[in-house]
Amino acid sequence: MSESRSREQGEDSELERLRAEVRHLRARMRTHPLISETQGMLRERYALPDAESAFALLRRTSQQCNVKMHTLASALTASPAPDAREPLWFPRRVRHTPPPLTFDRAGRVGHGDRGALLGAVLSQTLAVVDADMGNVQTADRTRRGLRMERHTGLGPEFTEYFGHVGEEGTSCALAARDVTQVTVQEVETDPVFTEPAREVILRAGSRACHSVPLTGASGVCVGVVSAHLDRPLRGLARAQSKALDVIGGEAGAWLAWYDRTVVLDALEHLHALGRAHPGRRGRRS
Repeated sequence: MSESRSREQGEDSELERLRAEVRHLRARMRTHPLISETQGMLRERYALPDAESAFALLRRTSQQCNVKMHTLASALTASPAPDAREPLWFPRRVRHTPPPLTFDRAGRVGHGDRGALLGAVLSQTLAVVDADMGNVQTADRTRRGLRMERHTGLGPEFTEYFGHVGEEGTSCALAARDVTQVTVQEVETDPVFTEPAREVILRAGSRACHSVPLTGASGVCVGVVSAHLDRPLRGLARAQSKALDVIGGEAGAWLAWYDRTVVLDALEHLHALGRAHPGRRGRRS
């Protein structure tokens, strides 16, 4: 190998390393304000000595309850404060069993396994649409819009750019807003996309896409799953659309159950840990 060729490869490798570092920093910047707000709330509520103690409490709860830290922090900031006199955060809460998932024929989704649920939603959607690329997003309570949680076949530029999307400018945003399936037959010409979004999607190799809302029993959109194809899409058969409605409805109901049950269980656990912290001993309830 020539010296110039070796130097070029070294430069390409360094460039990719720097791009990966930038993507990592941007991801941290998206979550940092939420975590900082949560740390402040925990310090005040449980008389914790510093931000590190608050972060440790949040991380410990996340690990012990198997709930992602971002999900836990988002729920904490959105929930009313617990009654300081009550040992339970939600003393009159009614707990329910998870809703059935008929589309999960392989039984991959265990009790409360949110990651497995999102993976099953993505794989089944891609199978129905006959696509190799796709992603799952969930509704972002704090920033509004959608937050990407699972993806396959899509490069780092795509996943970084669409890590969080607003309420317009993409097919997934339209599916979430109108709570209906959205077919984009040709990414290159469809007016639903902003030009920057269109360029990123095309560079990822997607020429068409189909977005499906994940809806709870109340009809509220709690997420979106999108399939991307490397060829134009002329539309789906009725049987395909019905199968996707089942996936979207069942997955949405399951995610709503998860938020009402597993996430609130985690908040109860965090509350118990906070009340038991030494910093509260000298503080009146």
